[in-house]
Amino acid sequence: MLGASTAIAALVAVLAAQPPAALAGDLSSRDVVGALFKAAPGTKPDFSGKNLRRLDLAGLDFKAANLAAADLFGADLAGSNLSKVDLAGAVLDRATITRASFAGADLTGVSLLRPNIFSSLEGARAEAPDFTGAKLAGARLSGRFDHTSFRAADLTGVRFGPKDPRSEELITGRVELRQCDFTGANMREANLSRTGAQYAQFTGADLRGANLAGANLKGADFSGAELADADFSGAVVEGANFTGAKGLDHARGLASPLPRDASVTGK
Repeated sequence: MLGASTAIAALVAVLAAQPPAALAGDLSSRDVVGALFKAAPGTKPDFSGKNLRRLDLAGLDFKAANLAAADLFGADLAGSNLSKVDLAGAVLDRATITRASFAGADLTGVSLLRPNIFSSLEGARAEAPDFTGAKLAGARLSGRFDHTSFRAADLTGVRFGPKDPRSEELITGRVELRQCDFTGANMREANLSRTGAQYAQFTGADLRGANLAGANLKGADFSGAELADADFSGAVVEGANFTGAKGLDHARGLASPLPRDASVTGK
């Protein structure tokens, strides 16, 4: 029979071998479904700070839950209703967000790197997630977001780009925003450098101080947008529409006159 000290030492060794998340008490998909089902009307289920990595949470109505600082790495959220959910500071890297709704959600400071959205290379519009009216200030996003709606969203200081594997900093490039809808979005100081934003809608968006250097903006619509101090250095603006855009005199990197096929009236 093991002595008391030996048994305690063995228990300590077993606990030490467990991953930190397990010691914190991970939730299962069943736990999440049960909590959502049992939530009383008007209450917000609380999953803040929980480890929900790689859980199958597809098709769920999160009932404006609190998921602040939750770890949803690799979670399946396809078709889920996350509208008005608090996801501030959450990790959504590699999550599946096909057809998911984040309308009106708080994603301040969220990490959304390389999510799974499309089931094919064509990138069907019907599969794109919805971030209409969401708060994404200071968020980090990378991957393919073609056709996604960011209408009236707060994208202040958002950074579009993957992490540099050599550090915790983000690098630019390899971000696809083709035909995304940024109509009326607040994009002040946003970093869209070297993104592919062909035919994206920036109508009425506030892009003051935004970094669009080297971005592919072919056919993009900037009509009525605020562009003072925005940086277009090296950007492709063929066919872009600047009708009624404000602050063009103070935008950087735009040729004067604009390249052929780019239209502009008003400043």
